[in-house]
Amino acid sequence: MAPPAWAVALAALCLVALASPAAGFYLPGVAPNDFEKVRPALSPRPLRPAFPRLASRSSSLERSPLTVFVCGAVTDRVRLGSGVGGARSASVQASRREICLCGSARLALAAQCAWRCECFDPMSRAKRYMSFSVHKDPLPVKVNKLTSIKTQLPYSYYSLPFCKPDTIVDSAENLGEVLRGDRIENSPYTFEMREPQMCQIVCKITVGEKEAKLLKEKIEDEYRVNMILDNLPLVVPIQRVDQEGAYFYQHGFHVGAKGKYSGSKDEKYFIHNHLSFTVKYHRDEQRDVSRIVAFEVKPYSVKHEYEGQWNDKKTRLTTCDPHAQRVITSSDSPQEVEVGKDIIFTYDVDFKESDIKWASRWDSYLLMTDDQIHWFSIVNSLMIVLFLSGMVAMIMLRTLYRDISKYNQLETQEEAQEETGWKLVHGDVFRPPSNSDWLCVYVGTGVQFFGMLLVTMVFAVLGFLSPSNRGGLMTAMLLLWVFMGLLAGYSSSRLYKLFKGSEWKNIALRTAFTFPGSVFTIFFFLNALIWGQKSSGAVPFTTMFALVLLWFGISVPLVFVGSFLGFKKPTIEDPVKTNKIPRQIPEQAWYMNPIFSILIGGILPFGAVFIELFFILTSIWLHQFYYIFGFLFLVFLILIVTCAEISIVLCYFQLCSEDYLWWWRSYLTSGSSALYLFLYATFYFFTKLEITKFVSAVLYFGYMLIASYAFFALTGTIGFYACFLFTRLIYSSVKIE
Repeated sequence: MAPPAWAVALAALCLVALASPAAGFYLPGVAPNDFEKVRPALSPRPLRPAFPRLASRSSSLERSPLTVFVCGAVTDRVRLGSGVGGARSASVQASRREICLCGSARLALAAQCAWRCECFDPMSRAKRYMSFSVHKDPLPVKVNKLTSIKTQLPYSYYSLPFCKPDTIVDSAENLGEVLRGDRIENSPYTFEMREPQMCQIVCKITVGEKEAKLLKEKIEDEYRVNMILDNLPLVVPIQRVDQEGAYFYQHGFHVGAKGKYSGSKDEKYFIHNHLSFTVKYHRDEQRDVSRIVAFEVKPYSVKHEYEGQWNDKKTRLTTCDPHAQRVITSSDSPQEVEVGKDIIFTYDVDFKESDIKWASRWDSYLLMTDDQIHWFSIVNSLMIVLFLSGMVAMIMLRTLYRDISKYNQLETQEEAQEETGWKLVHGDVFRPPSNSDWLCVYVGTGVQFFGMLLVTMVFAVLGFLSPSNRGGLMTAMLLLWVFMGLLAGYSSSRLYKLFKGSEWKNIALRTAFTFPGSVFTIFFFLNALIWGQKSSGAVPFTTMFALVLLWFGISVPLVFVGSFLGFKKPTIEDPVKTNKIPRQIPEQAWYMNPIFSILIGGILPFGAVFIELFFILTSIWLHQFYYIFGFLFLVFLILIVTCAEISIVLCYFQLCSEDYLWWWRSYLTSGSSALYLFLYATFYFFTKLEITKFVSAVLYFGYMLIASYAFFALTGTIGFYACFLFTRLIYSSVKIE
């Protein structure tokens, strides 16, 4: 039997949804294989930072005009190259107006900037950091975790034999920072505001066998050192090869590099032991105070030599002079990592005045150069929504209107017997499905996720979740998840009462423990693996206890409160009565097979988000900034509409074929998009990442399994409620004798 026209059109739409460039998506300058490896040349010269090998584009990378709202400062035009402090070579080409906004005006401007989503409020934490500095004020540098895109296992900075201060002090961290693996500590690097320092000795270490092994392992895995000054992350400026004077920034610098040197046949390991810092500041001439707006570094590997006996920081080095403006030259030999050899750590720091104001200092970190790709994703998704909306409109305005008018005019029994299509199953369409209690549980879980994501995105779009607040986004999502347990319990018990259930406490218990329990089990297993690797990414016992306390102390009680309130509400009345004897379902066509229709239904919701999914995965696993919540919020709205409409369309065709078992299928139709999400994550793993260790691969797939599980609950719930309202609407519009 040939499929009808609607099935052919739907299949064609699925192919169009996946035929966009994102199926084999490539983002210049992001994927790990797009960066050149640092290799020492055959001639003696210091190791240089990695430079990008950016793919050429037909279109210019210049950023289009945009409006940026940052704490009362409006930047009218920002172009690529207005990098961290790059106001002279590629300055912000704009006029900024210092304005004060409050109330509706601020919200309106925030909504306008949300389209580009460059909005956040750095002033929210201004008082927690040094906002103003005068001449010679101390500037302590903090160190953060060591990170690698090859292992995905962060380590503490002092897990390597680096120079240590007299006392190591851990900075207070929020819940999100701990879960991210951040370990922020003090360091022996301390500057004085606007006081350049040249060739300052930090310390000297003697490399033992254990230390050499650790350093070589971290260099092999391409670990990067992360530092913080005035809450700004340390970056390495990299000049674009396709735009003169334009820069982009890599977070942190490599521990070292591996390569051949001086004609050696074997590859050797070299450590970056000399750091050339650049601190850029914006100066207020009236008050003679300065604010830090950029923190950059250029790492070098230099084999230092000195005269006489070693006298700590008073030792005179022959390879550089602390009293002269001397740049490391190509004649300097790199510092090899060898057992028994000494390594001397040094640094320079230079201060440069910048025109970038303090409120705009994060712009360069968050500057996105791929707007066209995001807009293409949105337009592509909107075309899918438009097509589905047309199908739903056709069903509602043509087919249903005609059918309802016809059915309402039936007066005789003979005419009533001629009824065909979806109305024939009116006596069974609201029959409770099998395993209805589990359907209630998963619907409640999906409502919990929906509430959490909606509130999070609204706050992010309005700029309340600043990237300067490390871990703030994750902390907010966790707390919102906990408090949304009230909605989970309410929605699950309301649906359970519709199914004539009576044990609401049982449903509340399952809702409170099914999804969180599964996720906690996977998370505990992954955390044990991280502990085994002695990584700082392992969640400490105290944090684990705090998570359990949030779960049992707040979330579970709220689920029970919501269930109690929902069960006390009046039962939702069905528009038609349910027959006592179930109707036999006729044999279905092959294209109406449940498995086939469920798998087809998940393609379009996934097609609406998978381009944006690429950027999210890149942000998480390649350690890139992602702060374009305006685009993400639009995609989220498109996802909601797509899930609802595809579920309605397939549900209607299912009812027309006299199959009334729509409850679970409506959930699984849109929820099957989670399967495609996990398959895409697998594709991304093998094509974009360079993970080689088994533990790292297990971590990746474990976390993506959790994400897919959550996506299943979210999209499934959206599809279910769409069909739930749709069926009640159409059957309440027909006269039933």
